[in-house]
Amino acid sequence: LDYAKKMMSGTTTSTSTAAASNHQFSSKSSTAVARLRRHAMRRPRTTTTTKRGTECATRIDCDDGLERRKSVVLRSCRRERGGGTRRDTMKPSKAILENFADTNNEEDVTNAPATLINPLMKKQSSTQDANDEGESEIVKEKPIVNPEDFTLRPGEVSKFKAQTTTVEDLQLSGWYLKAILTADVYDVVVETPLDLAARLSERVTANVPMTPGGDAQKQKRIFLKREDLQPVFSFKIRGAYNKIKNLKKEELEKGIITASAGNHAQGVALSAKTLGIKAVVAMPVTTPKIKVEAVRRLGGDVVLVGENFDETAAYAKKRSIDDEMTFIPPFDEPYVIAGQGTCGVEILRQLPTAKAVFIPIGGGGLIAGVATYLKTIAPRIKIIGVEPSGANAMAQSLNRGELVKLSKVDGFADGVAVKEVGLNCFQLCQQCVDGVMMVRTDQTCAALKDVFEDTRSILEPSGALAVAGAKEWLNANPDFEGDVVCITSGANMNFDRLRVISEIADGGSGTEATLISAIPEENGSFKRFVTLVGEDTNFTEFKYRVQNIKGDRKKNLAKVLYSVNVESETQLQACIARLRSNGIPTEDFTKDQTTQTHLRNLTGGASSIPNERLYNVAIPERAGALANFLDFISPRWNVSMTHYRAGGQREASVLVGIQVPDNELAEIEASLDGCGYEYSCLQSNAAYNMLFEDD
Repeated sequence: LDYAKKMMSGTTTSTSTAAASNHQFSSKSSTAVARLRRHAMRRPRTTTTTKRGTECATRIDCDDGLERRKSVVLRSCRRERGGGTRRDTMKPSKAILENFADTNNEEDVTNAPATLINPLMKKQSSTQDANDEGESEIVKEKPIVNPEDFTLRPGEVSKFKAQTTTVEDLQLSGWYLKAILTADVYDVVVETPLDLAARLSERVTANVPMTPGGDAQKQKRIFLKREDLQPVFSFKIRGAYNKIKNLKKEELEKGIITASAGNHAQGVALSAKTLGIKAVVAMPVTTPKIKVEAVRRLGGDVVLVGENFDETAAYAKKRSIDDEMTFIPPFDEPYVIAGQGTCGVEILRQLPTAKAVFIPIGGGGLIAGVATYLKTIAPRIKIIGVEPSGANAMAQSLNRGELVKLSKVDGFADGVAVKEVGLNCFQLCQQCVDGVMMVRTDQTCAALKDVFEDTRSILEPSGALAVAGAKEWLNANPDFEGDVVCITSGANMNFDRLRVISEIADGGSGTEATLISAIPEENGSFKRFVTLVGEDTNFTEFKYRVQNIKGDRKKNLAKVLYSVNVESETQLQACIARLRSNGIPTEDFTKDQTTQTHLRNLTGGASSIPNERLYNVAIPERAGALANFLDFISPRWNVSMTHYRAGGQREASVLVGIQVPDNELAEIEASLDGCGYEYSCLQSNAAYNMLFEDD
C-alpha cells in the first residue's frame, strides 16, 4: 500500500506545459493526478472493506457509434460500530440502483457481500463445484471459425452486446483495481515515456478537409506509450514479473517454467534472473535464433521442443507437474493481467486528457489489464482493441458472445498471432472494452514506417498494430478532436524482416499502388502505355517479360506488374480509368497480400500450365522443413512453380504451383494435410490469373 501511495504522489505539472512538449510527458501532471490519487486511496485496505466504494462501468450508446460506459458507483461497506464490533453494510442510493446495469433487484444489490472476489479463488471454487457434480471431464468445445468469416469496414469498430454488470463483476473489478495499484513490478519495469508523434498527428489532422465556412481543422494528437523501451523491449515483463513476485517462497525455490516463442519468454527469464530463481523456457523448434539467444542471455534454460506452440505448451505444462515447477502463463492469469494493467496507471497519470486508448490484442492480457483500470477510474476514455484481420480471435469472440478458436492465423504480426484468447481476458473485455478494430498487413507496415519517421525507432509488427488502428479510426471519424494514446507494445524483430516491411509499407500508407496491366505485344505499345500512365508519374517498380516468343497471334497480350507513386486515391482511379478507356485492361492489387508477398517477385515464365493449382503453404523457417514438405508431394506430382524468401519469422509463406488432375484433388489435399503445415488454395486469386492465364 505504501508503494501504491508513493506512485500516486508527486509535484503537479501544468497540463498545457506538458502538452507542448514533443517528448516524454511528466509522470506527475495536472489536476487529474489529484483525482487519481483520491481514487487510489479509496482502494480496499483489506479484502473486506472499501472506504467509499468501487467505481465500475456499464455501457450506453453514444452518437459516434461506440458504446461508452457510464460510471456506476456502488457505495458499499459504510462502516458502523455496534456492540464493540465493526460490521460492513451496503446501502446504495436510489439513483445508484436505477443505474445499476440492468439489475433491478434492489435486494440483490443491498445484500451483496462487500468482499472482493479473488479470481484465483473463484477459479478454484468453480473447479471444486465441477468435481463435486462429477462434471470435471465435461469441457465445452470452442467453435472453430475462419478469420475471413468476420469483416469490418475501414476504420469501423466492432459492436457487441454488452454484458450485464453484476455485483460479482463489481467485486472482481475491485480485486483487479487493488492488484494493479499494489503491483510491485518496478524492480525490473521502467515507467516508459509517452511521446507525441508530431509528424503523424499533423498528417492525420491534415487528412480532414476544412469546413466550407473556413473553420479551423479539428486537431488530433497521437501519443505513443513506448513499451518497446522496456528492458526486454516489450510490455510482457510487467505481467511476468508480477506473477512470479506473487509466488510463495516454496514455489520460488522449486523454480518456474513457461512456454513462449518470443516476448513472454524474455520477460520470464529476466524476472527469474532478478529474483535469483531457476527458469525453464520451452520454445518451438521453429523459433528464430535471435529470440532463443536473447532468452539464454537473460539466464533462461531454453528447451527447444515441438513444431508449434500447442506442442510446446503441452510439454511445459506436463513438465511443470512432473518436476513440481510453477507454470507461468503468457496472458490468461489474474496476476499477469494485473501486471499489464500498470501500463494503464502510467497512461492516465501521464496524459489525463486522453480521450481514447488503442491497444493491440493477442491473447488479451494487455488490453484486459489496461481496460479494467482505465474504465474503473476514468470511464469516459474509449478503449479500442486492434487485431490483424488474419488473427481476429477477440473480435469474433466478442461478436458471438463466446470464446472461439480460429482455424488458422496470419503469422505476420507473430506477437499477436494466437488462435484463441484467454477466458479471464475475454470476460474482462466484455465488461470494459468499447470495441475491436482489424487492420491489414500493409496498414501495419505503414504504421511501422510512421513510428520510425517520428521516433527513429523500429517496432515489431505487433507493436505497431495500435498505431495502424488509430490512424484508420481517426480518418473514419473526422469530427473527433483531442488526444489518443497508442501502446507500442514491442520491438523484438529480426533485422531481415525489414526488407519485406519496407516493400509493403508504402502501399499501406496510400503513397504507392501496385497494378497489373495487359498491353499488346507490338512495336510502340510500351511507350504508349507509359504515356497513358502519365509521363510525370514516378514508377517505383516494373516487371515485364515477352511471352509471344513464337510469333503466333494467340498470345498477343503481355502482362505487366508495376508500382507507381500516388498522391491520392482520386489520382490512382483516374489513371486506371484512363488506361482502361484506351483498351489496356488494368487492375489494382495494392491490398492483395499474395501479390505483395510473392507475385511481385516473379517475372515472366510460361503460362497456362495444364492442371496447375496454386497453394500458399506456411513452412517453418528451419533446416529440413522444405524437404519434409516435398516428401509428401514429390515425385507423385510435379512442382511447376515456387517462390519463397526467408523473413525472420517462425513460419514462412511459400507459394507453390503443383500440377494436379481434377480426379486427384482429394489425394493431394490428403497429402498436404498429412504434412502438418497450414495451407490454402489460391486458385481463384485474381492477380495470379491475370498474370499467368491467357484470357
